[in-house]
Amino acid sequence: MSIDLHTHSWFSDGTKSPTELVQLAANSGVSAIAITDHDTMDGVGEAMAVSNEYGVEVVSGLEVSVIHKKKSLHILGYFMDPVDSKLVAALRVIQEARDERNTKIIAKLQALGVAATVEELKEISGIGQTGRPHIAKLLMNHGLVRSMPQAFNEYLKKDAKAYVPRFAYSAEEAISVIADAGGLAVLAHPIQVDKTLLSLSNLLPVLKSYGLDGIETYYPTQKKKMQKQIRKFAEENDLFLTGGSDYHGEIRPGTRLAGGHNVYVPPRLLDIMKVRLKNKNKKEKLT
Repeated sequence: MSIDLHTHSWFSDGTKSPTELVQLAANSGVSAIAITDHDTMDGVGEAMAVSNEYGVEVVSGLEVSVIHKKKSLHILGYFMDPVDSKLVAALRVIQEARDERNTKIIAKLQALGVAATVEELKEISGIGQTGRPHIAKLLMNHGLVRSMPQAFNEYLKKDAKAYVPRFAYSAEEAISVIADAGGLAVLAHPIQVDKTLLSLSNLLPVLKSYGLDGIETYYPTQKKKMQKQIRKFAEENDLFLTGGSDYHGEIRPGTRLAGGHNVYVPPRLLDIMKVRLKNKNKKEKLT
């Protein structure tokens, strides 16, 4: 039995509905799942509504891209109140900036001779947030690229043909918003921050001073040696451990939820998170 605290539904750039993710978790032997869509919590309610039916615990979640000293990081948030006014307002700013960026990318593609439109992009993304993975699918549909990595390399990554920078909160701002909404903040996939993990020794104390609570330790590309190193950093900075598959569905062929040979996430980690949340809330009431 495993848990999976990092999944994406079609409310951001995944291909399954929240209900389908919960159903897949039940069929895969995953006892608890977190819906951590990019910049939105719109799918959490649906997942929670069917959690009892499928016998899978659902944790409210979120993933946001942030900037720290000109470097991009991803922060996962857990247990937030989805209707917290400050959180809703902060996410609205990101969502509007995302829409503006998408429009600018489409304009760049049109200038390059690509017969793409914003309306076509919306048809591809469907409901929820629209982002670069959907634009990559659009490029594939037009026969300009064969794969999503090729789309990013040639058109969408930094310094590529159609790249447009996007707005992002600072790490400190994002962690504060998550905390104010009653949640816990976690640094996502540190292997993507630094393949050597060496910079974590300087980064984590700073993020901890902002209120970081945990670090994603169990992740498909973070093998046992890396997990051991991350656990050491976590212990040094009083951070709890989390983990997940970063599952997106068919948009990333060959991937699957946590468990088996993909990545195993011990269920006890969720209990530790709940204790940390309870203690944090107690501390806040006393101050």
